Amino acid sequence: MNEEDEAFNEIERQAGQRKEAVRATIAINPYRDLVIEEVLQRIKELRPAVMPLESMGRGKATHEWFDILVKDIEEMKK
Repeated sequence: MNEEDEAFNEIERQAGQRKEAVRATIAINPYRDLVIEEVLQRIKELRPAVMPLESMGRGKATHEWFDILVKDIEEMKK
């Protein structure tokens, strides 16, 4: 193994440690689920009021982005 490989492995190891620290912090945060639930509820409340405006005739409408956002956040909670 050369110096470059060793340096890369060290960076990977440190990145893994940082990810674990973030996961641990998230896991012990008592407000995390409450905040996520509140955000989801607000988005769901806003969703019917959003007009399906297309962006220059292409892409997704705003309400479709709300649906995607809610689905993604709900999946992350699991």
